[in-house]
Amino acid sequence: MADGSIKHPDQETKDPFNIDAEQAILGALLFDNEVFYRVQNFLKPEHFYDPVHQHIYGACEKLIGSGRIASPVTLSTYLADIPALKDIGGDDYLANLALKVPTTAGAYDYARVVFDLSVQRGLVRLGSDMVGRARASSLEDDPQKQVEDAEAELYRLAETGKYGGGFKTFETALAGAIEIANAAFQRGGGLAGVASGLSDLDHKLGGLHPSDLIILAGRPSMGKTALATNIAVNAARAYKPVRQPDGSVKAEDGAIVGLFSLEMSADQLAGRILAEFTGISSDRIRRGDIEQADFDRIYDAAQALNDLPLHIDDTGGLSIAQLAARARRLKRQHGLGLLVIDYLQLLSGSKRAGDNRVQEVTEITVGLKALAKELNVPIIALSQLSRQVEQREDKRPQLADLRESGSIEQDADVVMFVYREEYYLRREEPNEKEAEKHATWLARCEEAHGIAEVVIGKQRHGPIGIVKLAFDENITKFSNLADPSRYGDGGF
Repeated sequence: MADGSIKHPDQETKDPFNIDAEQAILGALLFDNEVFYRVQNFLKPEHFYDPVHQHIYGACEKLIGSGRIASPVTLSTYLADIPALKDIGGDDYLANLALKVPTTAGAYDYARVVFDLSVQRGLVRLGSDMVGRARASSLEDDPQKQVEDAEAELYRLAETGKYGGGFKTFETALAGAIEIANAAFQRGGGLAGVASGLSDLDHKLGGLHPSDLIILAGRPSMGKTALATNIAVNAARAYKPVRQPDGSVKAEDGAIVGLFSLEMSADQLAGRILAEFTGISSDRIRRGDIEQADFDRIYDAAQALNDLPLHIDDTGGLSIAQLAARARRLKRQHGLGLLVIDYLQLLSGSKRAGDNRVQEVTEITVGLKALAKELNVPIIALSQLSRQVEQREDKRPQLADLRESGSIEQDADVVMFVYREEYYLRREEPNEKEAEKHATWLARCEEAHGIAEVVIGKQRHGPIGIVKLAFDENITKFSNLADPSRYGDGGF
């Protein structure tokens, strides 16, 4: 092994690093390229302290990734133009790295040391930046904003061990796309994202895709909160964690769900979920209008749902910055695969927006899209619709009906509307004396009973269109609509 006497001008700063560990993992990798596959999921070139070691590991990554051998001989060609490598011995340094490794048994541990020290250096830099910024005491630099920015940086450090991603090569992006396609193929259902639990909707969307901002909009009483809650619970119930070779946990199915309920309290949501699983309406549960058999069903459902990976935050009046900070904290502490926000118009922007509501909503939607990309999870944000829907004869929603529609429509990857014709028909009952009109109205009511539509008005990944669902108003539950055409002559 080299003597570890590589000189660094800033060694006096006492940044945490271990040259021996860096040399050990590089030596093990050059001795046996199979080592790379044990550490590639977490160890990246930028985690090495020494710039020369960054170049060596980066070259190994490219060679092995393209199916070639990484050895002192092959590396010599790719690193010939690195002056710093020549200064410490060039080809001899590369050869010594491989020769001085007696065994590769400890390679994973060496890699963890290098990675952990990189994170520690990040913490040192973050701490220094925080101290310097706090001491500056600028009147325009709000302390709360400092806390939120520090937490955002801390989250990025915890997630990746580095600051900022920078440009990706097309090769890297292509590998990511193939991995998504493979995951969908392995599931067998054609889903590249989190399943909503509603098969027709999943078929149309291909699941809820990571980094997507999904707007779910509707007029009051259409059931948008019920649909979002149903999707959240379905995803949480399906959650199946699988431990990866590097020790991390990945969801094979379903998701850990975070739900921000800015309108309803957590116990009200819990009541709705219990109603969905027991078939007993939430108002009966709340009033205690139940019998012993009902209570037993409620108790059994509560036991079954007790460990559901669903986290509810019912704090009202959150700003987009506060919501982002709490979402990062949730992912860091418990994991996160899906985020639901009920609803967008109850969030607030920064003080910069002033009284300009359109500008404030723009800040919120831009912030939610950025958060979806940062956390790499789908975000479902509920939204109100303007009253102009009620003025039309056909009350099926359109993109133009979104309140402050410009920014919401622009920033969203998917826009969906909940529409229930039955709701409007009930309010249009003609006079019973007009027998023919009343008979027609009754027929339409019967046809529309228990049916809801999800109108997909925008989708970056696929087609727009209408998905029909069954809706039980008593327990606010959406489910798959039984379609006789799917079943052969034998029916169900």
